[in-house]
Amino acid sequence: MQLKQFTYIYFIGIGGIGMSALARYFLLMNKQVHGYDKTLSEVTNALQDLGATVSFEDDKDLVENGLYNASNTLVIYTPAVPDTHQQLGFFRSQNFTVLKRSQILGLITKDTFCLAVSGTHGKTTTTSILGHLMKVANVNMTAFLGGITENYNSNLIVNGTEVSVVEADEFDRSFLTLSPDMACVTSMDADHLDIYNAKSALEDSFREFTKRLPENGKLFVRNGISLSGITYGINDGSDYQIKNLTIENGAYQFGIQTPSAYIDQLTLNLPGRHNLENALVAFAMAYEYGCDTVSLREGLATYRGVKRRFTYHIKRSDCVYIDDYAHHPEEIKAVHQAVRELYPNKKVMAVFQPHLYSRTKDFANEFAETLALFDALILLDIYPARELPIAGINSAWLFDKIAMANKQLLGKSELVEALRLSDATVFVSMGAGDIGNEVSSIKQTLSNAH
Repeated sequence: MQLKQFTYIYFIGIGGIGMSALARYFLLMNKQVHGYDKTLSEVTNALQDLGATVSFEDDKDLVENGLYNASNTLVIYTPAVPDTHQQLGFFRSQNFTVLKRSQILGLITKDTFCLAVSGTHGKTTTTSILGHLMKVANVNMTAFLGGITENYNSNLIVNGTEVSVVEADEFDRSFLTLSPDMACVTSMDADHLDIYNAKSALEDSFREFTKRLPENGKLFVRNGISLSGITYGINDGSDYQIKNLTIENGAYQFGIQTPSAYIDQLTLNLPGRHNLENALVAFAMAYEYGCDTVSLREGLATYRGVKRRFTYHIKRSDCVYIDDYAHHPEEIKAVHQAVRELYPNKKVMAVFQPHLYSRTKDFANEFAETLALFDALILLDIYPARELPIAGINSAWLFDKIAMANKQLLGKSELVEALRLSDATVFVSMGAGDIGNEVSSIKQTLSNAH
């Protein structure tokens, strides 16, 4: 099958962050991009502005009108869409080519030199740093991202089609469709146990992914992960390591020791040691690919981050508000480390919306432990995403496990008033559900109250 044989590309779930990156890609390839999504959003608005046609009703009549046929239309869907979806059912019953997003990425990476970023945390930031570094170095490449970069206001970075930079997603074992020439593993913490059941099965899947590298391929692994490859870390004797680390004017200053040279005068404007590691492996992959050090130095210094990854919405001496996508205990811990490093003597209030009943159940004790690190906490209801409720698993159950005095269990309608009354000076909202929709009202409330 050749992607060029199709005139129409129809997306079911076009507003998803990974799906919309592919939609942008096919628009650039001059394809007719159409699709469905459940809700109108900034992402779907942007796609429509670029020329895509988007509907918001699961109406079979919209795809049964003769415009699409099995020879001219490729259908791409996200696993989050249920099998009961009318449009998906129609396309399948009429023998259209219907593929998952990951399968399309697999086809694209098969025909390009592919740099793949895997790991249970850090994929989006690392991939976007790598894409930015290679764009600055003028590599002929396209980067597909799981978030909107601040530098490009997009989840797609385009500078050509010879090289692909992609997130290798372990959910649903999607990364096993990719054909990487270089890859990294940032972390292998237990997650998606609704898919894997046990951490050992998750780790086996990562090992299977690394076997997709060719014999001359290169694998980069964070020091301490039980995989063989080129190691990276912070001042720990790794093959690539950050050395001489200081903080000046809120930015990290450091050098990188490679296997053959020491590169100094490097700057990163992202907070948190986890982001230092993300930047380090992105640097290492770009360096091994052949990017010059002048471009890499410029790329690190000019990288501005990904939206909803430690994004500042208020940054004043008397009030700070940060929003982050963190939805796993390790990610919450990383946010806490960054906040304490930047604001060591400030009172910090966290607002957290748990994501998935299964993840809340699997990591309840870890969530309780990490959330208690903050000075104050507002816990919201669980965002179910693709799941049905699990008996006995709710935010009240998690709330009782959190050993801290200054905590509140609230609905979203009560959130802004509680924040208005808080005496904290640093506020952090976290979660992968719809908590991002509350950012503007939180910002307005805090701006007026402080």
